[in-house]
Amino acid sequence: QVQLVESGGGLVQPGGSLRLSCVASGIIFGVHTLDWYRHAQGKQRELVATITPGGITNYADSVKGRFTISRDNTRQRVYLQMNTLKPDDTAVYYCSARYRWENYWGQGTPVTVSS
Repeated sequence: QVQLVESGGGLVQPGGSLRLSCVASGIIFGVHTLDWYRHAQGKQRELVATITPGGITNYADSVKGRFTISRDNTRQRVYLQMNTLKPDDTAVYYCSARYRWENYWGQGTPVTVSS
């Protein structure tokens, strides 16, 4: 059974940092491209960051220079380091693993940026 489980969300003040983690099981982790998405209330789901099996990364313009995606294939984890958080970053964050026709999702972890 495939599972992706996110953690690390919470309430943080503007300018603060959070590190999200997503642990995968039931897949050959190293061949999957990994994404972090977010879905804010009243907005469309947004692709935030991507990391390929080879470690190539890509970011949405809205988070470039503030967020960093990384992966640990040994531990089957993908991380999202979020710095200089803004209220607009408030959303539920989801990790995704995809390979060919496979696409798996976690249940999401909420992030609230507010003073």
